[in-house]
Amino acid sequence: MKKELKSSTRLLSQDYPEFSKIKEEEVDDEEQSRVRQGLLKTLQVLRNRNHTDITNTLQTKHTPFCLVQHKSTVKENFHIINDGISNQGNSIPLHEIYTELYITVGGRGEINNQHEVKQIEATSWTPVTHETAIKCNDIFKASPGQDKPIRTVLTKGVAGIGKTVSVQKFILDWAEEKDNQDVHAIFPLPFRELNLMNKKNISLMKLLQYFFMDTKELRATDFDDLKVLIIFDGLDECRLPLDFQNNDSLFDETELASVDVLLTNLIKGNLLPSALLWITSRPAAASQISPECVDLVTEVRGFNDPQKDEYFSKRIGDQILANRIITHIKSSRSLHIMCHIPVFCSIAASVLEKMLSENERAEIPKTLTQMFAHFLIYQTKQKTQKYDGKYEVDLQQAKRTIFSLGKLAYEQLEKGNLIFYEEDLKQFGIDVREASVYSGVCTQIFREDLGLYLGKVYSFVHLSVQEFIAALFKFISDKETKRSMTDLLKREVDKALQSENGHWDLYLRFLLGLSLESNQTLLQDILTQTESRSDSKQEIVEYIKMKIKDNPSPEKSINLFHCLNELDDNSLVLEVQKFLSRMDVIHFPRIRLSPAQWSALVFVLLNSEVELDEFQLSKYRPSEEGLLMLLPVIKVSRKSDLQSCNLTKKSCSTLASVLSSNSSSLRELNLNNNNLQDSGLKLLSEGLKNPQCKLQTLKLYNCRVGEEGCVALVSALRSNPSHLRELDLSWNKPRDSGGKLLSDLLKDPHCKLEKLLLCNCSIGEDVCTALASSLRSNPSNLRELNLSYNKPGYSAVELLSYLLKDPHCKLEKLQLCNCSIGEEGCAALAEALRSNPSHLRELNLNYNKPGVSGVKLLSGLLKDPQCKLEKLL
Repeated sequence: MKKELKSSTRLLSQDYPEFSKIKEEEVDDEEQSRVRQGLLKTLQVLRNRNHTDITNTLQTKHTPFCLVQHKSTVKENFHIINDGISNQGNSIPLHEIYTELYITVGGRGEINNQHEVKQIEATSWTPVTHETAIKCNDIFKASPGQDKPIRTVLTKGVAGIGKTVSVQKFILDWAEEKDNQDVHAIFPLPFRELNLMNKKNISLMKLLQYFFMDTKELRATDFDDLKVLIIFDGLDECRLPLDFQNNDSLFDETELASVDVLLTNLIKGNLLPSALLWITSRPAAASQISPECVDLVTEVRGFNDPQKDEYFSKRIGDQILANRIITHIKSSRSLHIMCHIPVFCSIAASVLEKMLSENERAEIPKTLTQMFAHFLIYQTKQKTQKYDGKYEVDLQQAKRTIFSLGKLAYEQLEKGNLIFYEEDLKQFGIDVREASVYSGVCTQIFREDLGLYLGKVYSFVHLSVQEFIAALFKFISDKETKRSMTDLLKREVDKALQSENGHWDLYLRFLLGLSLESNQTLLQDILTQTESRSDSKQEIVEYIKMKIKDNPSPEKSINLFHCLNELDDNSLVLEVQKFLSRMDVIHFPRIRLSPAQWSALVFVLLNSEVELDEFQLSKYRPSEEGLLMLLPVIKVSRKSDLQSCNLTKKSCSTLASVLSSNSSSLRELNLNNNNLQDSGLKLLSEGLKNPQCKLQTLKLYNCRVGEEGCVALVSALRSNPSHLRELDLSWNKPRDSGGKLLSDLLKDPHCKLEKLLLCNCSIGEDVCTALASSLRSNPSNLRELNLSYNKPGYSAVELLSYLLKDPHCKLEKLQLCNCSIGEEGCAALAEALRSNPSHLRELNLNYNKPGVSGVKLLSGLLKDPQCKLEKLL
């Protein structure tokens, strides 16, 4: 190795003189670590000069042989993707089917207990224009202007959204030497397999060697010279305590400890501090990792609409058939929303490809229950090989398997478990090996993962599949007890409504869908007898409508409308759609809607084909009642126009909760001309200071806010200053105390305000002077300043003139209407603009007293060819 390094360095030095810095003594030193240090210096210089190809070549040439072998093994393990049980499912090369996923940057590792289908629905309603997208291969690459290197990335995403596939793509591209070649080794450690080692005491080095046999010759000191990435996939599947608070600190990679202690110290950076870490998790489990341990949070959002089309085109192959499938998916809002999830796309593709290509007479699925029922049927009827070598369908065995899996699904759903081990299966009398011999159910519905390294792990292919099988089990088992189906459905409706986080919502949709005679006929081979009467269906429909009229939370009402959709009843929705078609914007607010109709309106708005970019409350009901009823729409819209809607303190408390929500899309909030007063703005400020708040525009024109409210507002903005770009406080009374705090805010280097409107705010000379002084110390962000109808005085105008002279000042619009500015002040402004004329586009000096000399100076300024003023008032 020394000889090769020496020759490589000399060769490189011929073209790049800076390599002479690497001394011969370093190359000839007998210590292996010094040899590596010389190589690392060489590589670093290459990287600094962006010589990527030669860097990768040199690095590959001098990588320890065991890591070359390790890369080859990793490539072998990750180049295919499996559908279903590892040894029976369809093995497909990843590159053949992989479709780029939509991944966003930002957020924190916060907890989100909302049902994951609701999170997907919220995603489908959210405009994406304000999000920063990133490709999975780029998550460890520093973005422009980023100072701190990225060590730990936390990637969130709901079940089945593509987190593991993203990890697999990253690893495979590295193993095939397509990307991230500055990394010497990648060690994927899925939590589901680490769970099996929870009783072991082992060192970190032994743990890595246990999973990666090729790396046995590596020593702990080798990691000082190597760039390695350790991937912990599936934090939500972790059954280790991850006790960051109480676990002992550990700094020696060769010291024995529990796997839990090893992981917490690795994540904290006590062990292998130079190693990169990538952790994936469902949102509800993300908070297990402390934010200070995470440098970057990303979120896998699944497929956006173009990616859905691309997936079906790749998966189906036949473009005409793929287009028919895409058209059908788009015709059903609930199916189209679910297709954000790649696993659901796979389910839909397998069902629709078969139905459309074989021209079956059965109705093409339009609801989730229909889709999952067809999926189950196809898997049940799959011919499987029996012990005697014959292929046939054993429906009795399939029914027994489905019932056992359904019991497992239901009881584990109550516990929140998505993965199972052999001991879990034994409790329910499930022998997967025997079941898979007799039925196709276990090859696609329930999967066995042999794991990369250790024992077997089992799971349903997606949470929604588990919920469907659980609903089927509940339906079958309750029928066997001979109890009234209507009573069961009412109980389950109540159970879902009582769930704080909606964890039984999708299950309820499936259960209600299964109560329809058409779906029971579809599943007649599995359901020994059916029970469905038109009066019982109508009874549960009326019961759900009654619950909607009882006015539960808007989110729960939305799910009840989805339930009505599964029951093939859209009477309330049609009612509201007729209102919308008959009423124009002027007349609609005069219509008195019932609570049920309000809920239907929310459902219609959220499920319309029009993207919810801007929502205007005044179109529907300019009142606090309207705000509360339409809150889900406000929450997912990017811009909410609530001006002149008779809102008060009560509305501010509600809006603060929206601003504090990690799922809120709100970026622009217009509250102009509402009677909020100080008490209301204090409540709103609680939301503004929340780290989750990403509001960029806040309009509070004429909201009857005084000093106390402005003090609370500015204090909140000082604690969370980096997002707000526009603030309008015109026609309020911040007075001196509020104005001075605004001045302090503008000094903050994290403040990114570009537009500050303070027209008629009773601001005097002291405050205006302080504002001008603050802008001089931090001049580069503000583009528009309105101080009209205030009393800035000459000293403030003089300071503003100095500001305009500053080459860093980017002010484009300055409004000083009716500010008692005289000749001297106008002369100072004109002189400033003459010395730095390139930025200001609009200057408003109406209703001042520039005098003859001031007018001449300003007129002369307009003749200057460098002056870019477009409007002088």
